Amino acid sequence: MLIAAILAAAVSLPADLAKAAHEYDEAQVHSDKAALERLLADDYVLHNSAGQRQDKQSFIADQVAPGYKLEPFTVEQKVEKVMGDSAVLGGVARARGTSGGEPYDVTLRFVDVWQKRGGRWVVVLSQATRVPKS
Repeated sequence: MLIAAILAAAVSLPADLAKAAHEYDEAQVHSDKAALERLLADDYVLHNSAGQRQDKQSFIADQVAPGYKLEPFTVEQKVEKVMGDSAVLGGVARARGTSGGEPYDVTLRFVDVWQKRGGRWVVVLSQATRVPKS
């Protein structure tokens, strides 16, 4: 049992998925529209922390809007589950920046569902929930 737990903990993400996930984080921080277009599936859906449903175009529009900026972030309490050509990546991240020129600072528990399509990983669904301030 202990050996199985150690081996499970040692399993890492496939290199191409780890690269795509890193690129996705960077695309959000840098408001990189082209990278977001490439990394999000055309049928992408986000259930955001305000309880709204967004599609790919709406999410990207928010990410590149004037007055929007996301500071670099670190993911804690990581969740990494790979199931063949699908994966669930998530965790907790403190998101800080500006939106509409106004500052924001929220802690989010999130999950991104990835799928390998046409030989490349894309995000097909995301869910974000605000963690109450203690």
